Amino acid sequence: MKVQVIIERGADGTFAAYIGGDNRLPFGVIGEGETVQETKMDFMSGVEDMRDYYKQEGKPFPEGVEFEFKYDLPSFLQYYAYAFTLAGLERITGVNQRQLSHYINGVRKPSPATVHKIEQKIHDFAAEIGAVSFV
Repeated sequence: MKVQVIIERGADGTFAAYIGGDNRLPFGVIGEGETVQETKMDFMSGVEDMRDYYKQEGKPFPEGVEFEFKYDLPSFLQYYAYAFTLAGLERITGVNQRQLSHYINGVRKPSPATVHKIEQKIHDFAAEIGAVSFV
């Protein structure tokens, strides 16, 4: 079973991860950290804590769970701001810089269609980069 875990960046610059979407697990877990990697590790530590708790209580722990980490759009854009300028993201996604800035800073929330468009364009860009080879 795949379980979606949302990663968000807080106003203080730290990250949080929580189980989102259609969750069929009988428990919840969160993770926090200064970096995305730290947050993922804290989240997985919480999962292990739940596994231990279930064992102590003599309850069966759900097996075969695969956690799929996903960013909300503003957090993704903030986290990768070191790699992409707003001008570069505009060229990749077709969404103007001002609008992207509004999304990053929480001034406006992108529509689901806009989120899908940005996600698709970034995936297309990544696939194009993956196809590049150098001599």
